Amino acid sequence: MVGPLMHHTPAVEHAAGRRETLARVTRQLETTIGEAGLRNPPRLPSERELATTFGVSRSTVREAIQRLIAKGLLEARQGRGLFVRGASPTAALEELALFAENPAARSDTLEFRLVVECAAARLAAERASDCELQEMDALLQRMSDAVRAGDVKAEALADTQFHAALVRASHNRMLGWFYTDAASMLNGHIVKNTLEASGIDTALHRLASARLAQHRAICDAVRARRPDAASEAMRAHIEFVGRQFEHDADAAAAADPDAM
Repeated sequence: MVGPLMHHTPAVEHAAGRRETLARVTRQLETTIGEAGLRNPPRLPSERELATTFGVSRSTVREAIQRLIAKGLLEARQGRGLFVRGASPTAALEELALFAENPAARSDTLEFRLVVECAAARLAAERASDCELQEMDALLQRMSDAVRAGDVKAEALADTQFHAALVRASHNRMLGWFYTDAASMLNGHIVKNTLEASGIDTALHRLASARLAQHRAICDAVRARRPDAASEAMRAHIEFVGRQFEHDADAAAAADPDAM
């Protein structure tokens, strides 16, 4: 059984509007799935219990459930209840994305990136071709141009492309396959860090410059064929990302204590 849900104060559904209420309940169910993680397979409470928990009608809960069944996240088993689907690869990736978006799961995502991307950097230092090194150089130049122009979205795009290029340069098909399948989750993690690292312009530029320097260190180590240095440069970058997430979470909590 999925862990206890946070009970919300019952509200008059018509006040918020049916569409808004349905969207809210769907998001709450997605959060519940994300918090459940990858247990095999977690069961959700009944429609009646969910309706009471969310303070809405059973018809609204039923419609939200149908949306998540259509997305492949849930399945209804006759006589047994609602379960998070785990058999479909697509559903598993959807669940991973929801899991990664949960603030409580960010440390798990960071640990995953440390395992996969540090290994990829090490292998790339041993195996990257000249063409692959040129591709990474070109992406670094795009990042540099974006940082200089203050274009955060362009920086985030070049950032995600750099990490993907590095994994390809590892010439490990399993790493490449896994990274490609998990790319929507990992790219969201990279972009979220880039876009959320906001504040006054000078602070934003300082963080962007630090990220750029970290990517240059990774690329330099790969080009120099220094596997240990490449892995450590990637580790330093991902740990920097983790510290930034913690800083942003603390700032958000201070600004809005009720949101935590």
